[in-house]
Amino acid sequence: MKANKYKFFIFVNLMILFNSFNSNYLAQTKQNSIIKLFCLQSVKEEMMKSEIEYSEEIANETCDCYYEEFMQTASHQEAKTKCKLKTKENLNHNRKI
Repeated sequence: MKANKYKFFIFVNLMILFNSFNSNYLAQTKQNSIIKLFCLQSVKEEMMKSEIEYSEEIANETCDCYYEEFMQTASHQEAKTKCKLKTKENLNHNRKI
């Protein structure tokens, strides 16, 4: 009888632990999706202003860079500046080829 109670107790604790990891993952995924959505729109507008042909690949790379930098620095401006420079360098490099 004690063994069954012990197994049940472990099972319940594992379920609680699993749910907490799952909830955290879902929250991060939603946050990433919202940030990426706004970022993609911003990149598209910036490219149009600069009269650069919009590329979904470039926009995705830029926004992935932004998200990673933002998570590390927690600074919108630093992440934006660093990734804009990185994208600009990549664009200039690709034009030379």
